[in-house]
Amino acid sequence: MFKLVVLATLVAVLHAAVIETKLKRVPSVAERLIREGTWTKKLAEIYKRRANFASGTQPTYDWYDDFYLSNITIGTPPQEFLIVPDTGSSNLWVIDSSCNSQACQGYPGVPSKHRFNKGASKSFKELGTPFSIQYGSGSCDGTLGQDIVQFAGLTVKTQVFGVASDIADVFGYQPVDGIMGLGWPALAVDGVVPPIQNLISQGSLDKPLFSVWLDRKIRTDSGAPAGQITYGAIDGKNCDSNINYVPLTSKTYWQFALSGFSTGSYSYSNTDQVISDTGTSWIYAPQAVVDGVISATGATFNGDAGVYSVPCSQMKTLPDWVLTIGGHKYTIPSVEYVLDLSLGGGQCALTLNTMFGGGYMPSWILGDTFIRSYCNFYDVGNGRIGFSKAHHNL
Repeated sequence: MFKLVVLATLVAVLHAAVIETKLKRVPSVAERLIREGTWTKKLAEIYKRRANFASGTQPTYDWYDDFYLSNITIGTPPQEFLIVPDTGSSNLWVIDSSCNSQACQGYPGVPSKHRFNKGASKSFKELGTPFSIQYGSGSCDGTLGQDIVQFAGLTVKTQVFGVASDIADVFGYQPVDGIMGLGWPALAVDGVVPPIQNLISQGSLDKPLFSVWLDRKIRTDSGAPAGQITYGAIDGKNCDSNINYVPLTSKTYWQFALSGFSTGSYSYSNTDQVISDTGTSWIYAPQAVVDGVISATGATFNGDAGVYSVPCSQMKTLPDWVLTIGGHKYTIPSVEYVLDLSLGGGQCALTLNTMFGGGYMPSWILGDTFIRSYCNFYDVGNGRIGFSKAHHNL
C-alpha cells in the first residue's frame, strides 16, 4: 500500500478550529532501487503478495513513487513520528520499540525509524488486543493501545492505535514510522475509531471535513513543501472556489462513481466504483482502460521496472487523461502522469497500472496523480467528496 515521500515537516497554523498541515515530499524509492539493481527482486515480492490477498486486504497500492508525510506525536511526553496520511485506510499504527528487525529499523539509505516506547509514556494504556492489517504490498501486526495523539495542533485525548511489533519488509525501504488512516469507521480493523472521527466527536473542528492539496512534482529531492491538509475547512488558498461534489456510494473508503474516461482517440464509458486515496501514488484502473492508454500513448511495458514507459521527451506532449465524475470532466495533463524514474534509455514511466482484485473491491484507485491536479474535499458530515482545480505556481 505505500505512498512515497521525503521527511515531512509539519507546520501547524491554528485559526480557531481550522488547522493547516504543510507536507513535504521524499525522493522516489523506486528510482534508488532501480539504480542499485535491486528493484526487480523487490517487484517480484510485491507481485507475490498481491497474488495471495487475504479476505481483509485493503485495496491500496504503492509503486515506490514519491509520497507525502506529516508529523504526529503520541504519548506523554510526546514521541514524534513521520506517518502517511492515508484516506485509503482507517487505522493509526506506529512501530513498537521492541521490534528490532531490519524493516523496523530501516534499510540502508533510509533514515532511522522512530519507534514507540510504551514505557516512556505516562498516559499510555495497554489494551492487549492483537491487531493485523493487510495492505496491498504487505502487512503489519502487533497489539492495540490507547494514548494521547497530537497532529497539526489538534489533540485526540484517547486514541486507540496499533503498536506494530512486526511489519512487512517493504516498509523498511520507506522513510515512514506508520500510517494514519483517514477513511471511515466501517473500514477500520477491530472496530477502532479513526482519528478524524474522534476529532469530530470532540468538537475539535469548525466543520466535519478536511481538504487535501498536493503540489506539482518539480524536484523530489529538494525538500520543498509539497502539499497541505486543512482540517475543519476548505482550502481556499491552494484550491479553486468552484467545487463539484458527488455523493459517496460507500462509507468505507472514500468511494464514488466514475462514469467515463478518455485519452486521445480512446474512450471508456462504463460506470465504475472508484476511491480517492492519498496513500497511493498512481492511478489504478481496469485492464481495458490500461490497454486503451497504452494504445493512445504508444507506451511499452518495461519488465525490469514493472511499469509502462514512454520517451521522456513526450512528458508534456501526450494527450490528456479525462475522467468523468458526476457529469463533470477532470483533465490530467501528461506532465502529471509521466514520471522520470531513471529507467534509462530516455524512458519515463506512466503513473498507471492495472487494478488488482475484484468482487467487493472498487475498480479504480485515484491516487496522487489525480490529487495533484484536483484538490479533494473529504466531507464527513455530508457523506460526499468534492473536487476543484488545484492552484500551482509552476
